[in-house]
Amino acid sequence: MLSLDHLIVVGETLDAAAAHVEAALGVPTQAGGRHDAMGTHNRLLGLGPGVYLEAIAIDPAGRTPEMPRWYNMDRFTGPPRLTHWAARTPDLDTALAMMPPGTGAPLALKRGDYAWTMAIPETGQTPFDGMSPALLSWVGPHPADALEDRGCTLNWLGIQHPDIDSLAPLIDLDHIRISAGPMGLRAEIETPNGPRVLT
Repeated sequence: MLSLDHLIVVGETLDAAAAHVEAALGVPTQAGGRHDAMGTHNRLLGLGPGVYLEAIAIDPAGRTPEMPRWYNMDRFTGPPRLTHWAARTPDLDTALAMMPPGTGAPLALKRGDYAWTMAIPETGQTPFDGMSPALLSWVGPHPADALEDRGCTLNWLGIQHPDIDSLAPLIDLDHIRISAGPMGLRAEIETPNGPRVLT
C-alpha cells in the first residue's frame, strides 16, 4: 500500500538546503515552488521513476501557518540535513489507520499544477522522531514525472532508530534499510559521478 515517494532535506534557508544537496551529489537541483499553506518553498531533484528529493526551507516571504509546519521545520536549526522522508498511498485513510498515533490528519494541499492530500501531524513532527514517514496521496500528476533527468537514482534510504523493533514493521518498503542505533537518515544515490551518500 505504501511506496517511497520523496526525501526531504531541510535548511534554515532554501539556498543552504539546495547547496547541501548539490555539494553532496555533484548535480544541480531544479526549481520547485511555494507551499502557501505551510509558508515554505523548495527545490527538487529527480531520483528515478516516482521518486524525488526535496530541498525545503521556510519561505521568508510566505505566510505563517496557523498549524505547526511540516517536517518539524519551526524548530529546525543548524546545518542543512536529510531529516524526513515521505511515502505515498492510494488510500490515505486506510494507511493512517495502520500507522502510529501522531502520524497526522489529512489536509488538501496544492502547489501550482500539483495537488495532494497529506497527513499533517499536530506537532509538525512524524512519529519515531521523524523516522516514520510523512504520508500523502497525489491527485493528478506526480512531480517526479516533470523533473529533468540528471542521472540520479536512489539506491537505498537508511533509517536508524533505537526502537527498531517497533518501527521496522511499519516501513517494510523497497529501497529502505533499517538498523538499530542513534536516530538518523542517510541515502545512497547513484549519480553521474558514481554513488554518493547524502545525510
